[in-house]
Amino acid sequence: MTKNRHPAYTCAMEAALSVISGKWKLKILNQLLTGAKRYSEINRNIVGMTEKMLSQQLRELEEDRIVTRKIYPEIPPRVEYSLTDLGKELSSIFYTLEMWGSHFMTTTNANGEIVQPDYTCYTLIQDEIAAEKK
Repeated sequence: MTKNRHPAYTCAMEAALSVISGKWKLKILNQLLTGAKRYSEINRNIVGMTEKMLSQQLRELEEDRIVTRKIYPEIPPRVEYSLTDLGKELSSIFYTLEMWGSHFMTTTNANGEIVQPDYTCYTLIQDEIAAEKK
């Protein structure tokens, strides 16, 4: 367990943001939105993150009950990470943040041009991909 990372919050929004804040947690959660993943899959799909950082971030998400770790009794051992029910609730929050972020990017662009979203984003991109497959 990590040292008490969460002080006694008086603001619910501050508590929520502390759980998902950081450079890598959103990228990790994005990987898990589509289902359970092995450590190596997550590591391979997030460019630039060290294994040490991935381990630390997964531990923190597990401690916060956002992610669960399942160890299979095999040789070699297989470990999968997935979102808990509490973690799955973040999906709708990410969708709303993505909508707001898209609006923010458009309105703050110095040229007034529409900015294309990053294709590693969450719900909107996944919805578009799902629609194309149908």
